[in-house]
Formats: sequence, structure tokens, C-alpha cells
Amino acid sequence: MCDEQQLARMGKGQHPKGWLDRRRFGAVGAMAGLGAALAACATVDGGAAAGLTEQMVSFPAAEGTMDAFFVHPAQGRHPAVIVWPDIAGIRDSFRMMARRLAAEGYAVLVLNPYYQDVPAPQFSSFADWLEKGALAAVEPWRAKLTAEAVMATARGTVAWLDAQPAVDSSAGIGTQGYCMGGPLTVWTAAAVPARVRAAASFHGGGLVQEGEPTSPHAMLDDTQAQFLFAIARDDDAKQPGEKDVLREAAAAAGRPAEIEVYDGEHGWTVPDTPAYDRAAAERAWGRLLALYQRAL
Repeated sequence: MCDEQQLARMGKGQHPKGWLDRRRFGAVGAMAGLGAALAACATVDGGAAAGLTEQMVSFPAAEGTMDAFFVHPAQGRHPAVIVWPDIAGIRDSFRMMARRLAAEGYAVLVLNPYYQDVPAPQFSSFADWLEKGALAAVEPWRAKLTAEAVMATARGTVAWLDAQPAVDSSAGIGTQGYCMGGPLTVWTAAAVPARVRAAASFHGGGLVQEGEPTSPHAMLDDTQAQFLFAIARDDDAKQPGEKDVLREAAAAAGRPAEIEVYDGEHGWTVPDTPAYDRAAAERAWGRLLALYQRAL
């Protein structure tokens, strides 16, 4: 996940092409869309795209009341997907990605990872998170995201989803996570193995925690899921052996896993981060859809 050096680079104000803060986000959304990365989304802040239904929802979870963004096709029943956002939580960029996925035929629930402490949104954008203290602002909340807590939350979330009219409870559930959300996808799959059949981590941190029994790589054999681990090139440069440990763990567990280092920096898949890379993000998006088509 984001470390101090990465945050220092992000905070310099030198944003690569394609990066959107909240001010630019609204302005661009009034035009013809955000380009290929968000082509399937019809709006930015004004509700669901045509044919979709969306709302903020709440339901009992392990440590309180979960609040989440739920979007799905207006008609029919569909496989569910649980989204764990990155360190800045639910915001416009994740709502738009959720709408885009819902338009592919999924019932998408974006969870508030900090529900134990404060309702969403905590930040309006990634830039807002940086401006309001970055890691220091969320560290007390993030510390509560232990494997045990996440798994308990996942069980409540799956139960809630399976009771929704828009969800096809006979289909498998997918889960995807970004940055700190990467490990949470594995723990979600391990919490409800009979239901969660696909898990995707994008520039996830903490996937290999040597010596820890709840390290995500050590829990692959507790799942029945197929996996996608999309690794950032700078994360791989810091921990070049992690991808090999993941491959070995997946093989030992007998779990199908696509593990690849992408030509993008940490955060490259999320449109409002400084590292956003449209071409690499689109390729990762395509692999996500392929995973869900196979597994759900």
C-alpha cells in the first residue's frame, strides 16, 4: 500500500497526464465522459447511468453499521461484486468504477472500510486525502482492518447481498480491492469460500507477510476462488520476490491465479490518483472482466 516515499512523490503537485482532482473531475464529467477508462459511465455526480439503479445503503456488520454504495442494473438478478476501495475510501472515482462494472451486468457494493469509526465519504477525492493529512488521517481507522475483523465484516456483507432482489444468489460473488484493499479481497474470499469465487487485487500491499498465519498468501488454500494479482512496477521493484511467493502459494493451494507486474506505478488503476495510467488501467480492467466471466 502507499508508503511515505510514494506519498512524498504524490504530494509534489506534478501530476501525470490523466490524473483528476475533484475540481477537474466535475468539469471533465460534463463533457463527453472521461475517455476510454470511464466510457460506460453516463454521469459523474448526478446519479446512475441509464439502466442502472444506485443508492447509499446501510446494514448491520460485525463492528457496527456498514455504509456502502450499491449500484446494479435496474432489472433482473445479477452476480454480486464487493469492492474494497483504496486508502482514501468511497468517493467519486470509485462510484464511477462501480457504475461501469454494474453496466457489465453486476450488482456492485463499494464498502466503507472505515465504517467502525466514521461514515463515508471521509474524503472527496484522493487529492483531498493528501491535503488532509494522508496516512496520519486514517491510521487509527486502518489499524482496525485486521484479518479477523475483515472476515467478520465479509460474512455480514455476503449475507446482506444474498438477501437483495438484484443479486443472483445462485451465482458466485466477486471481490476486488485497491492498495490496502488488496489483502482484504483474500480475507473476504477466505471468510465465505462457498460464495466468493473470484478475487482481484490491484497494486495491493501486504499480500505477503512472512511468518503471519493470516498473511493473504498463506490463506489462499482457505478459499475456493480464482485470483488476479495486478502488481505495480514500483511495488515490484521494492519487493521483487513477492510475486514468486504468491505464485508458489497459489500453486500449493491449487488456486488459479493470474499474477502480473503492470507498467504502472502504485495507484495506476484509480482515475483520481496521481499515478493513474489510462492504458495500463484499461488492460487491468479487461483482465478483471475476464476473471468474473470465468468464475462467477
